Amino acid sequence: MNEEILYGIHPVREALAAGQRKVSAVYVAAGASGRAVDEVREAAVARGVSVSRVEADFWKSRKLLRHPVAARVSPLPERELHDLLEAARASGRPGLILVCDQVEDPQNLGALARSALCAGAHGLVLARRRAAPLSPAAVKASAGALEHLPVARVPNLVRAVETLKEEGYWIFGADAEADATLWEADFTGPSVLCLGGEGRGLSRLLAEHCDRVVCIPQSGPVTSLNASAAGSVILFEAARQRQNEKAKPEKG
Repeated sequence: MNEEILYGIHPVREALAAGQRKVSAVYVAAGASGRAVDEVREAAVARGVSVSRVEADFWKSRKLLRHPVAARVSPLPERELHDLLEAARASGRPGLILVCDQVEDPQNLGALARSALCAGAHGLVLARRRAAPLSPAAVKASAGALEHLPVARVPNLVRAVETLKEEGYWIFGADAEADATLWEADFTGPSVLCLGGEGRGLSRLLAEHCDRVVCIPQSGPVTSLNASAAGSVILFEAARQRQNEKAKPEKG
């Protein structure tokens, strides 16, 4: 099995905690100390993973900037679309799934995954082509969120969206040129949020398969949010609506 080097305190700690993949070894940089480093070391020992101290050559040989900790791990597992649907059903909450269309920057992908997990999303859907890989860079940008958020890679996003429609999900697309605003959308039911990639935006074909396309109202001379910022705004608007819906008193 191919292995990779995961780096950073949060990614390594969450990889150990989530248990989604095999962790073969943990490395602690010489001189690294502190509570967070101790937590990683203790978590590794609890899982029976060896912990080694490494010098500067360890990072240099792998063309990595020095980090307090790193780990040798198996790749993140890819899920199927039905796994995300099952996770939503098991949660007892209306499903919330993020679809990323041509998001190729691992930093944006990681940031979106982090926001999705924090906003209560049940999973992330990516195309097999023209999408950033679930690389250590993406995991680092997600602060370890990708260790917990199920990710499904599908051959065709449009077909995946159609499947989600059949399962009772309402499909929302984000486009800066849309007539309807984000505040007019109702995200309290089972919802899919479709976001476009850097520069390209949402593809025409996917937008045509959305039930509603909305924009984020903006002002000022720069009227464009990057993919991760736009995704965070929409995800947390969905979270806000759902929290308000939950807080409403029962009728009767």
